[in-house]
This record gives sequence, C-alpha cells and structure tokens, in this order.
Amino acid sequence: MMSFVNLFHDNLFLMRALIACIGISFICPILGIFLLLRRMSLMGDAISHAILPGIAIGFMFGGMSVIFMALGGLLAGLIVTILAGIVSWHTEIKEDASFASFYLIALALGVIIISKSGTNIDLIHILFGSILAVDKESLIILSSIVTFSLILLMIILRPLVIDIFDKHLLKIYGVNAVIYHLLFLFLVVINLVIDFQILGTILVVGLMMLPASISKLLASSLNNMIIIAILSSIFSSIAGILISYYYDLATGPSIILINGFLYILAIIFVNIKKVISKPHFEA
Repeated sequence: MMSFVNLFHDNLFLMRALIACIGISFICPILGIFLLLRRMSLMGDAISHAILPGIAIGFMFGGMSVIFMALGGLLAGLIVTILAGIVSWHTEIKEDASFASFYLIALALGVIIISKSGTNIDLIHILFGSILAVDKESLIILSSIVTFSLILLMIILRPLVIDIFDKHLLKIYGVNAVIYHLLFLFLVVINLVIDFQILGTILVVGLMMLPASISKLLASSLNNMIIIAILSSIFSSIAGILISYYYDLATGPSIILINGFLYILAIIFVNIKKVISKPHFEA
C-alpha cells in the first residue's frame, strides 16, 4: 500500500493523470448510461469525431493550448449537433444517421486541417490523448467542467429519466422534452471536448460507454447503474495507469482495455448466472 502511495507521490505526472481520470469518472459514465438508455450509444462516438475540426482550428491559432482547442471543439460540436438536429427534424433522416453523416464530414475536415498545420505527432496526440502530460491548468478546467456538468445534470435528471421511460408523460404536463434533450447533448459535447486532451477524441468515448455497458449488465436500477459505472471507471483508470507505467504501454489505450476486460467479465458473469438460475425458474 505504501509503495502504491509513494509511486504517485514521487511521480506528480502520474498523480495529475489519476486525478484527471477520477474526475472524468464522476460524469462521463453517467452520461454514457443515459446515452445507452436513450439508445444513442453511437451518438457519443459521432460527437467525439465531430469536434475534431474545431480542435484543429484551435490548434492552428494556439498550438497545444487547452483553452484554444477546447473552445474550438465546443463550437464545432455544438454546430454539428444543431445541424444534425435540424436535418432530422425537417427530413425523414433519423437523428443518429444525420449525426453519422455530419461527423464523417467533420472528421475528414479535422484531419486535413491538422495535417496541414501540424505534424503526425500532433495528430496522434489529439486523436489518442496525452494523459501523462496533463498540467495544473488542465486539471482546473476539467474540475470546473465536471462540477458544472454534475450540477446541470442534477437539475435536468428527473425530466431525462421520465423521457426515457415514458415519452408522453412530459407532454401531458406541458414540458418541452426537446429542451432537456438539447441540454443533455450540450453536456455530452462539453465533456467530450474537455476530456480529449486526456484520452483523445477517439478513446474518450470508451470511458463514457464501456462503464455504462458494464453497469447495464450488472445492475437492475438506475442508482446501482450509476454506482457500478463510476466504480468500474475509477478502477480501470487506476489499473490502466499502473499497468502502463510498469510495462511501458500507452496509458489511454491501457485504461480502455481494462474497461474492455471488465466488460467481457461482466458478460461471462451474467451468462453463468443465467445458467445457474435457469433450473430454479423451470421448477
């Protein structure tokens, strides 16, 4: 235990990475749960790619500055979200298909901008993150966004839950579900934008959706899903950082792979449980 504490005490870059991952673990898995329950699992992946051109433009003007890239990514994410919503509302194309179309365009545009204004190393850092390079400025911004997101999520939580299980109930009470849907998408966008520096625009969705999937397999209530998702995210973050440090592996992918391992274990556990309990149901 002491060696574990000393490792993070003696290596501040590991401590900052751990704090950042724990912070993300208190909001991203929860957003992932609602994406999962609303059958919008691929939406997070689409938005994470959609923010790339904004991040690239921010990179052009401010280099690897977190603020410049975050503001650019936020603007790009919101634009793609609004455009996808407009297309889905005014055409027969569903929202997920509309998002997919716009995110592919945005992804291609972002890669072209980065390739013209930076190097392949810059592109790799943006796509896959640089968690061990997280600084104090990034932690302050991250903690602010996480705090804001949790507060806003608590405000809109009840309408979101009602909308998942009974879409007509909000209409009966005269509540506009579209407003809460847009606020939820806004939360997804700003968290993907601020987390890209840690895990990159590609891997950050893994820390959002894999813990949510694990909790969906193991829990039967929303509260338990949230608890399991947060705990699995924190555990995979700690394990991923330690494994990457001792075995000289990429930290972000290591964290996602631990999450994937937990997901496979959850699938195996659920199926074993079904086999064991099946005779009782037949009796």
